[in-house]
Amino acid sequence: MTGQPRGDGRSPTLTFLGAAGTVTGSRFLVETGKARVLVDCGLFQGLKPLRLRNWEDFGTTGTAGGVDPASIDAVVLTHAHVDHSGFVPGLAARGFAGRVHCTEGTAELCRVVLPDSGHLQEEEAAYANRKGYSRHRPARPLYTEADAVASLSHLEPVAPDAGPVPVEVAEGITVQFRRAGHILGAASVLLQFDGGRRLVVSGDLGRADHPLLRPPESLPQADTVLVESTYGDCDHDRSDGPARLAEVITATARRGGVVVIPSFAVDRTEVLLFHLRRLMRDGAVPDLPVYVDSPMASRALGVYRRAVRERWPELRPELFENGDPARHGDLFDPGRLIEVREVEQSKRLHEQRFPSIIISASGMATGGRVLHHLAHRLSDRRNTVVLAGYQAEGTRGRLLVEGAAQLKLLGRYVPVRAQIVDLPAFSVHADRGEILAWLGSAPSPPDTLYVVHGEAEPAAALCRQVGGDLGWNAVVARDRERVRLD
Repeated sequence: MTGQPRGDGRSPTLTFLGAAGTVTGSRFLVETGKARVLVDCGLFQGLKPLRLRNWEDFGTTGTAGGVDPASIDAVVLTHAHVDHSGFVPGLAARGFAGRVHCTEGTAELCRVVLPDSGHLQEEEAAYANRKGYSRHRPARPLYTEADAVASLSHLEPVAPDAGPVPVEVAEGITVQFRRAGHILGAASVLLQFDGGRRLVVSGDLGRADHPLLRPPESLPQADTVLVESTYGDCDHDRSDGPARLAEVITATARRGGVVVIPSFAVDRTEVLLFHLRRLMRDGAVPDLPVYVDSPMASRALGVYRRAVRERWPELRPELFENGDPARHGDLFDPGRLIEVREVEQSKRLHEQRFPSIIISASGMATGGRVLHHLAHRLSDRRNTVVLAGYQAEGTRGRLLVEGAAQLKLLGRYVPVRAQIVDLPAFSVHADRGEILAWLGSAPSPPDTLYVVHGEAEPAAALCRQVGGDLGWNAVVARDRERVRLD
């Protein structure tokens, strides 16, 4: 696409550069005759062919393929998860010089997530080089921590109390951020073009019963809508997720085991700690030490604690019904919370044989310290691994859910003897019914709905149901396809 004109000069176009046929790598390129705007700039994760896209899709002037980063005028982020924001440092290091527009919550979390992502990639490359298991000689990171820190200067946040105020992000294009209820700062975005055409990108939609965040705002009037379909073919288990977690923790403690929870550092860790605090306060689980072994999760906790102190409007009002929550202690401390920051402290956890709970990133076991915990705990039948979030195709978490007998970790295979428990009730992604309800809140149908951010079957199932139940013109987005928005 390098060297091609910016649209046709008459009407805006949209190109699906990611999250089409997969739940990862969200990247949607909007072009007019005057501007190029990238909505989301995520990393691809999971299957190797997808991960290779991180190296291939954004070239520079004179290269054979991809989009020249220098030709992009602005980036708009829906939220801070790395599959939506994680390539911002790579884009900036390759020539992007524009602004990255987002909510203040997203900006604050990106200041945590992006440097950590660069650091983690450097660590993994260095470890692979020391152990010699990478096919690349030498293994190298996609971008460095220094690249990520430098990219933060591009962030252009909107204050959390600003409301849906239109922001001009490029010539002839304005954006409004609307609460999505997925993680702190998460938004659906409404792009409006000169001439009046309107495009909504859902981002990741949250759930009505998120324990910390208010539910998503309704879908505004739009000509074109992009909607996520992570759980487009199923409805979440409505059973009590915290109660099931309590059962698992209690049973594991009785047999002298350790509960390891691979967890997304942003929001999932906070939600788990919030529920554990209530469970321990009510005596539903034993009084165990809870280790958060992720420096990124600890820093993200700081952002959530700030949001609670300042009463950000996207938080649930009931959190403050009894006055200042600070008077009742830290909402995210179950009582024996230990935030592990140093590597040596993390290593010492491997030697512990008493019951405890270890929450560690990454949530799909694609990298990070949780790999070392799994390597040390999976072979022991006393232990339990709790998977409390979506596990994408090709990830270690998905393999565990599917019953893998061995798991390749840090260059070697480890037998899976620990109990594996999948708890989808903790998902903060909207399910099929919740997605349909959000779509049904639109004042009138769009001209076209594109289904994105889902594997093939969930995307196709949601597309069929939208067409059948709502009567909308619904299409499953195709990777790298360009469509007109007029």
